[in-house]
Amino acid sequence: MFTGLIEDVGQFLRLERSQGDTRAVIQTALPMDEIKLGDSIAVNGVCLTVVRFGNGQFVADVSPESLDRTNLGDLKAGQAVNLERALRLSDRLGGHIVSGHVDAVGEIVGRTTDQNAVRFTVRIPENLMRYVVEKGSVAVDGISLTVNKVEGNTFDLALIPHSLGQTTMEGAVVGTSVNIETDILGRYVERLLGGRPAEKSAGSLSLDLLARNGFT
Repeated sequence: MFTGLIEDVGQFLRLERSQGDTRAVIQTALPMDEIKLGDSIAVNGVCLTVVRFGNGQFVADVSPESLDRTNLGDLKAGQAVNLERALRLSDRLGGHIVSGHVDAVGEIVGRTTDQNAVRFTVRIPENLMRYVVEKGSVAVDGISLTVNKVEGNTFDLALIPHSLGQTTMEGAVVGTSVNIETDILGRYVERLLGGRPAEKSAGSLSLDLLARNGFT
């Protein structure tokens, strides 16, 4: 489990492929003495398991599902990646609950400057839009961000200078592909409503229902 608060912008070095196995090699400034075999590290929002580490690098297994669902397979050598280690129970939850299980790859279709902020418009598959709500949370390449506007199959974000400077979004431009993880709480609520899309079941949702199922 993660929070979407990026700890380090690392560098993707390469994918190693051997006998059907695929591993990502990442360079990082994360302290090596705090990494252990089997640790979970989110790379651009994708939860990966460390299988080797040392000399400022770690190696992680990448499953076929991760390659199909994310932009990891399209990364180029030297490309910057957002890194976050798994949440510890003693940590503050400064972002939102992020699982590291990417729903789909979206695309940045707009970037504009608005005083001290940079606004991005992101397009995602239409079937995921029911989990994206104005002022709700979404993880974009592993970054916990607040949705400012929802329209059609796009949503808008506003990033302050600190968020830009501490993540890969500083270099993101129109056409950049990004990993998208929608808020997992919305999926659980939908499941509790019988698997029906939330917009078709809104009349059944109540504070009592949420309380009975542990959400309040």
